[in-house]
Amino acid sequence: MTTPSLADNDFVLLGVAQQFAQSPSELRRQWTHLQSQMHPDKFAADGPAAQRLALQWSVRINEAYQRLKSPLQRAQYLCELAGHPVGAHDNTAMPLDFLMQQIQWREQLDEVSNAAAGQALLAQIDAALQVQWAQLEQALDTDHNAAAAVLSVRQIMFLDKLLAQAHAALAPFLT
Repeated sequence: MTTPSLADNDFVLLGVAQQFAQSPSELRRQWTHLQSQMHPDKFAADGPAAQRLALQWSVRINEAYQRLKSPLQRAQYLCELAGHPVGAHDNTAMPLDFLMQQIQWREQLDEVSNAAAGQALLAQIDAALQVQWAQLEQALDTDHNAAAAVLSVRQIMFLDKLLAQAHAALAPFLT
């Protein structure tokens, strides 16, 4: 095994497979192990240069862990590594059927008048979100198709936002 470098990608740095499916406990274990080795306090007697380097390592390890522990950030990162950045801020194109479904759900959200209707709408949105997560994992880990994964990532972002808005709007009915 080679010694990791600060320039390594997050997967190499943390010593985990470069794939979407990850064990949260394994990521945390790897992060904890690396942090215990590179914590700046361990290098207090080695002088300021060693402490600065240890601090750089500690920051880099934390950044990698934060990115990989979030499924959405991990997916975006995998797409970027494969040369297909998500570009959520400048690429807003979506399939027409997906957009039409969003409009329909937003109209339903405006018309909800009881808890049962609110729960049903939340369940529909959540089900669509789960389908997108499954498609994303398929695209990244089985098909190795980052271009297709980009669309799933963007749709998940859209659905996450809609679900949060629906929860907020439906809170009076669901408490």
